Amino acid sequence: MPLNTEILGAATAPLQHSVDARWLMAYAAGLGDLNPRYMDTQDQAVIGHPVFPVCLEWPVILNTRDMAGSQSLTAQESARGVHAAHDLHIYRPVRDGDELNTQATMIGIHAIKPGAAYTMRLDTTDITGELVARTYQLGIYRGVEILGEPRATEQAPELPRLAQLDDPDTFSIFVPAGSAHTYTECARIWNPIHTDRAVALSAGLPDIILHGTATLALAVSKIVDFYADSDATRVTRLGGRFSAMVLMPSTISLQARRVDDVVSFQVLTDKAQPAISSGFVCLS
Repeated sequence: MPLNTEILGAATAPLQHSVDARWLMAYAAGLGDLNPRYMDTQDQAVIGHPVFPVCLEWPVILNTRDMAGSQSLTAQESARGVHAAHDLHIYRPVRDGDELNTQATMIGIHAIKPGAAYTMRLDTTDITGELVARTYQLGIYRGVEILGEPRATEQAPELPRLAQLDDPDTFSIFVPAGSAHTYTECARIWNPIHTDRAVALSAGLPDIILHGTATLALAVSKIVDFYADSDATRVTRLGGRFSAMVLMPSTISLQARRVDDVVSFQVLTDKAQPAISSGFVCLS
């Protein structure tokens, strides 16, 4: 059944999260990133890895399936949804002890060749209502049509100007077997295609695959260490487009180049396919 554009402008109810050091440390440890700011509870409050807001957004994304308009999709059609692109704006790091609210608003639906493309805005605020993070996420329901006029209730911001990756800095990142299981539990993001081989195969995948946000986080860890002197508080924005699958175990390649305060990057699979293209990390 089609994705109905009547969903545009609709928002989920805010979902409250109590964030503690245990969750923040587990997320970083699941990535193998032992940056003291994510792990050391003695000297100052533990902060979240720059990609940590995806953990807060996942259950809210699931709640969008209960919106009027989304309910027209069958379970099989919903299962064909893919995360296509990510643009995360960070206003301050998530910290140990934060009480946060996350809400999703559907802001755009368009028909493209692969299916129904939608853009949602995800807002995470603190108890005073101040923004902590805002994400513009592009998703695609493959093979699904839309019902109604394609439109947007607001435009996502322009992406940063990206540099050509000529003669880039190159980093190898080993992704061990079991990485998707570890990331699932540490991020609290559960999708069976990442942990259940039978489900992955039935969905037409060659095997279980690593989460796109895990691939993104692994790249961001390297970028923070190399270009920001391991100071994650300098990251103000990050994102990219997801495409090729990352299987495990494998070694992926990060290619990056910094121009001014923007690090442009791509991540290649062990088959030299772009797992993430048009990647960016903005630094203060």
